[in-house]
Amino acid sequence: MDRDLGYQLLKKMHFIRLVEEEIADRYNQGQMRCPVHLSIGQEGVPAGFSMASRRSDFAVSTHRGHAHYLAKGGDLKAMISEIYGKSTGCSNGKGGSMHLIDLAVRFMGSTAIVGNSIPIGVGLGLSAQLKDTEDVSCVFLGDGAIEEGVFFESLNFAAVRKLPVLFICENNFYSVYSPLSVRQPPNRNIAKMIESFGVKSISAEGNDAYVVYEYLSNAFAEIRSGSGPIFMEFSTYRWREHCGPAFDDELGYRTAEEVAFWKAKDPIAKITQALETVIPNFHSRITSDILIIKREIESAFEFAEHAPYPAPEEAFKGVFADE
Repeated sequence: MDRDLGYQLLKKMHFIRLVEEEIADRYNQGQMRCPVHLSIGQEGVPAGFSMASRRSDFAVSTHRGHAHYLAKGGDLKAMISEIYGKSTGCSNGKGGSMHLIDLAVRFMGSTAIVGNSIPIGVGLGLSAQLKDTEDVSCVFLGDGAIEEGVFFESLNFAAVRKLPVLFICENNFYSVYSPLSVRQPPNRNIAKMIESFGVKSISAEGNDAYVVYEYLSNAFAEIRSGSGPIFMEFSTYRWREHCGPAFDDELGYRTAEEVAFWKAKDPIAKITQALETVIPNFHSRITSDILIIKREIESAFEFAEHAPYPAPEEAFKGVFADE
């Protein structure tokens, strides 16, 4: 592992996790009046993506999009303000946690509807192709979106047109409380199924941020050279409940052994173990950087808490339909 790169990956994962843990800690104060879908435990994929992608690349995401927004460089104060429903939010306080956007870094939006952002991402890839740029459109999706018809339509179109689209599937094995075993045929290999569409498909470990970075870096290089779309499936696991700030282990849809297995594969712990023996003064350095991150997060929440709510007359502005 390149230790400098590894350290940057570690910092990004700490940043994403600490933001989401702060959201979870403050959620019950009642100021965040929207659902939140946290990615705690899944930080390896967005961290690898943050280091492999370019600022000019497009990205679209899902209901579980905080990590992707932050990995793309989205403004933290604007994200927290949006979750608080404030006018300073990235969607002017109208979208909440599941509708994040930051055009300055080409994070083109997330959505609450499963699969809804996939054709948007493919369309962005078409725009890059028509403008003859080297930009890649990155489409984040979960394993549940593989069951949506729009995914297959979009995949087929991207394959036919050889569009510069990178499909990034975070397979955390559950759609709400339903495991893959009750949603898809037994022994289905998602990556192999995608290959039948004529799209290069790779399956890899998602809880090793350095592995994610290497796979994504290679995929970006191939797509920029004109290879057409690539599908990447990364296995990972959310630690908390599907929707909300708490843990839901008492519901019994996941065994204690399964949860323990995946927590032992903590992406932050994995890189920490690899770096602590090769970086001088590692622990004092990362402790100092975590304090800086925490101050940034505290500032973002303070900003959001004191920001104004949108004026009533703003309700009908910036919407798709009006009277």
